[in-house]
Amino acid sequence: MVRLYGLLFLVNLALLVVALIDCLSTDEDEIRNLPKIAWVFIILLFSPVGAIVWFVAGRPQRAVARRGAEWRAGGGFPEATRPSRSVAPDDDPEFLRGLAKGRRDDEEMFSKWEADLRRREEELRRREEEGQDGEGRSPRG
Repeated sequence: MVRLYGLLFLVNLALLVVALIDCLSTDEDEIRNLPKIAWVFIILLFSPVGAIVWFVAGRPQRAVARRGAEWRAGGGFPEATRPSRSVAPDDDPEFLRGLAKGRRDDEEMFSKWEADLRRREEELRRREEEGQDGEGRSPRG
């Protein structure tokens, strides 16, 4: 008789632990009928019955999909719904055209900056030469 009670106690404890871990690891929005905290109290307070009720009425229902209706990992894809493979950047002509256009734009901007820098340097030399001719010394010194 003691062995039977010991066995029932272990079964009850295992059921309680499994139900509690399952309840605590389930997302709040997936739990049915009651909030998560209420299910935890029911499982703990009404030991064998609470765990069984959790598995029957509180645990999220797993969608039993018909064959081909829902994609499952490892299930493959029907040819019509196969996701398109993206093209690597070095194989994509549109991407390569964009790179070439960007490079041309950068070269144009760089040449404009160089022309502007030369113009400013020339203006600065002219001013310095005019300042030395008029006074005989540099405007800085």
